[in-house]
Amino acid sequence: MCYNGGMIDEKTLTILTESAKYDVSCSSSGSGRKNEGGIGNGYASGCCHSFTPDGRCISLLKILLSNDCIYNCKYCLNRRDNDIPRATATADDICGLVMDFYKRNYIEGLFLSSAVHISPNFTMEQLYLVVKKLRTEYNFHGYIHVKGIPHADMEIVNKTALFADRMSFNIELPSEQSLKLLAPQKDRESLLIPMSKLQREKEIFKAEKKKGHFLPAGQTTQMIVGASPEKDGMILRLSEGLYRKKGLKRVYYSSYVPVVHDTLLPEVAGGALREHRLYQADWLLRFYGFDAEELLPADGDLSPDYDPKCAWALAHMDLFPVEVNRAPLEMLLRVPGIGARGAQKILNARKYTKLTFEHLKKMRIVLKRARHFITANGKFYGANETAVRGLLAAAETQANAEQLSLFSMNETALSALTGEL
Repeated sequence: MCYNGGMIDEKTLTILTESAKYDVSCSSSGSGRKNEGGIGNGYASGCCHSFTPDGRCISLLKILLSNDCIYNCKYCLNRRDNDIPRATATADDICGLVMDFYKRNYIEGLFLSSAVHISPNFTMEQLYLVVKKLRTEYNFHGYIHVKGIPHADMEIVNKTALFADRMSFNIELPSEQSLKLLAPQKDRESLLIPMSKLQREKEIFKAEKKKGHFLPAGQTTQMIVGASPEKDGMILRLSEGLYRKKGLKRVYYSSYVPVVHDTLLPEVAGGALREHRLYQADWLLRFYGFDAEELLPADGDLSPDYDPKCAWALAHMDLFPVEVNRAPLEMLLRVPGIGARGAQKILNARKYTKLTFEHLKKMRIVLKRARHFITANGKFYGANETAVRGLLAAAETQANAEQLSLFSMNETALSALTGEL
């Protein structure tokens, strides 16, 4: 197939798009990049769907520049020792492909990653060439997310950030010990230091009001869940630190999939329910005022029986029920069944009237959960604690079966799953 400036055959395209599908740290929300007179504002395995904050679904071309890796990460399909077909594209190949797919209305943006090909600096330089050409030669103003390469020079990384909307240095494994064991060519410093430097550079760029863009959609990262023995507690504390100290926009959790065999790796997948629980807890960290320590039981793993908000409430029944006509926002947000939008509706409405359960029903508060933890104008319609545990566990079992089969973990799905916890 010929795509504008480059040549790329269907076999190469298949290899590079299939190899990219295990990186889940792509999201198109939060950029704000404007089209200033250029272009931009389906190959099945190469298109992924992301969601903007207003719920719109957009398509991205998700592709590797190369899957020919010099690193030997034990869990990775593209690791050096794995006997798979290899392919490498040029910058013009990728640019031509993006423009061709965009003009056919297949995609609205690009998620570009790569194995570490030849060297970290060489690979990062090639990624930089792609985004620079798209912006300056092809006049493309669509969304671009670029994967950062560990151990690449920050000069190249910063140059890339001037043309990308978002970057991600994937942590992959939660501890230094697991990295040394399963990804010996990587270390925490090669991943965390670039995050910190990019965040500082972004702050300087904004403070000095420089012309142009510098990662307007910020940074994300990904952690693999289940390839190594770390508990949920370590994972959530790390995520909390990344949000609060590194300024990351999102941490993505990817349930371990045994795509390659190794004696150091589990033989079975990590499990979707654990990934699901981590996303729910992550949502509570970011939008509901919870700390990681509050959400974690003594054994360090999130409950498989209850979502994290319900588990916290059941462990603090002495704080309930709360009166919806008097409870502060921070307490309303901790009531199972009341989401962020619902809590704000309650605050606004109670300025004018004493709220009843009928009012709450009209506000679409999830009363099958909330009624056990609230009173409305002095009335309580909940069950006793023992019955509440049984009712919530039964409802959770049914909800998990439906949610895990219907949704892949994206922004809109997560808000649906956790916004009314």
